[in-house]
Amino acid sequence: MSIRLQDVLKHSTVTPADPVIRAAAAIAAQTQLRWIHSSEVLDIAPLLGGGELLLTGGQALTSATDERRVGYIRELAERGVAALAIETGTVLPSIPSSMVAAAEAAGLPLIELRKVVPFVGVMEAINSLLVSESAAHLQQADRASHAMAVELAHGGSLDRILAVLADATGAEVVLTSTSGAPLASALPAGHAEEPDLTASIESSPDRARNIQVDVSVRGIPSARLTLHALPGADVNLTRIAGNRSVDILALALLQRMPPGLKEMAGAALIRAVDSGTQNWRLQQLAPAAGIPLSAQLVAVVVRSPGSRQPRMAVEQLLERVGHHGASYADNAELLALAVLRPARMQEDRDAIVAGLQSLALPEGTVSAVGPVAHGISAAPWSLTEARLTLDLGTGAGPLRAGSGQSGAVLDAEAFAVERLAFHSLDEAQATEFIGQQLGAILVHDSQRNSALVETLRVWLDSGCNTAQAARELHLERQSMHQRLQRIFSLCGGDPRGTGRLAALHLATRLVRMPRSATSGRNQDATSATRAVRGSAGSMNRRVH
Repeated sequence: MSIRLQDVLKHSTVTPADPVIRAAAAIAAQTQLRWIHSSEVLDIAPLLGGGELLLTGGQALTSATDERRVGYIRELAERGVAALAIETGTVLPSIPSSMVAAAEAAGLPLIELRKVVPFVGVMEAINSLLVSESAAHLQQADRASHAMAVELAHGGSLDRILAVLADATGAEVVLTSTSGAPLASALPAGHAEEPDLTASIESSPDRARNIQVDVSVRGIPSARLTLHALPGADVNLTRIAGNRSVDILALALLQRMPPGLKEMAGAALIRAVDSGTQNWRLQQLAPAAGIPLSAQLVAVVVRSPGSRQPRMAVEQLLERVGHHGASYADNAELLALAVLRPARMQEDRDAIVAGLQSLALPEGTVSAVGPVAHGISAAPWSLTEARLTLDLGTGAGPLRAGSGQSGAVLDAEAFAVERLAFHSLDEAQATEFIGQQLGAILVHDSQRNSALVETLRVWLDSGCNTAQAARELHLERQSMHQRLQRIFSLCGGDPRGTGRLAALHLATRLVRMPRSATSGRNQDATSATRAVRGSAGSMNRRVH
């Protein structure tokens, strides 16, 4: 018998917490659990597999912005988490209304634990029950997989193979190509046929009952299996059986629609570019993948925390812009090479950046477009710089690049200064340069808890447009002018027309470079401040 959320809320280890459901109560009544996990980390979603009840004491939520709290809810829902339980009390007096609304909209049951209970005791008690249930599910899933193999061996169609899985799990099952085209579908015996089974699954308000599994043929993602557990079906069995069926479906696809040489070569090319293999191998694979050796290319890297890789949407975009070269996806990243038209390189590249910004991708997705690589031999460099841009952009505070519906899209060209500094300056050089240019301003910020360095950066990023900088910083123009006058007095006067703008601009951007992205080679603003505070007087003379 499956273990449901309502059973857990009535368990003797949980009832002392005085739990109450704050959102998605209608869904909570039928929600099944696969595991119970506890974490205070807000970026936990990528580490979860779906079907979990997540317990949190709310410590991280107290200091998070309202936007981050809502994003946390959406990321968990996208990942297929069964429910979220938040402990309220001294640290977090109540669950913010924005989180309740987001959970209701996303169909994620949200529980408030109004009293303190030991999470370890809850997890030990419930997970021991879930382990026993999981063993039985594995046996059932193996029987279903064996029955699918028998159907395949007897020449059964994809529809008949999926029908075996649907009957075994009590789920609607759909197999689609990587482009989204339906390949086969099935319903459990006795259920009426839906006019559009794919649409029926996607419109389901209970995301926890939807399971998606990618099917690869010879290492190339070729299809996606989607299962929707119908009312009364066991979601955990559906999830396990879906994953166990992948090898059988891959064999079936290999018989009926094996990947072509171009697709196989494209996947191998991306893997070779990613691994930094020797140039001769790239020149060998590129023509087979349909990419000329001298083609103008850009690398695209997409990181998504959701359970659904956005490969199809990105590939369709790249097909529309110039010429899509090749792509490869794993659980963490989607990597792609896009071939640009020789006469319209910049136009095509700009269209890729704009197109990624407009895509409806999973919440929390972050993408980067690398610089133009002139020839396949330079493709590894473009990919490396795209990844570096992601590290620099996501670790340096608010992102400067455009933000689409689902996340930031970073342009490597907008981070050219940071990339150059990363490759050229060591820790000592970066700290010395920052101190020379911004020492007095950094000391002022540290002593008075001001934000003059950030004000200067925004002003310089805007091309010294005071009105635009004031809007970005949400300041009155008079306040902006006052800040600038203070900055000018600390750095030796108005830098416009003096030839010092470039040096100041570089220093403000070096201050923001994250330690994690530079492997400790460049220090952040706090470190730079410590380096100059002891000699503020001499630093003032130097920067003047």
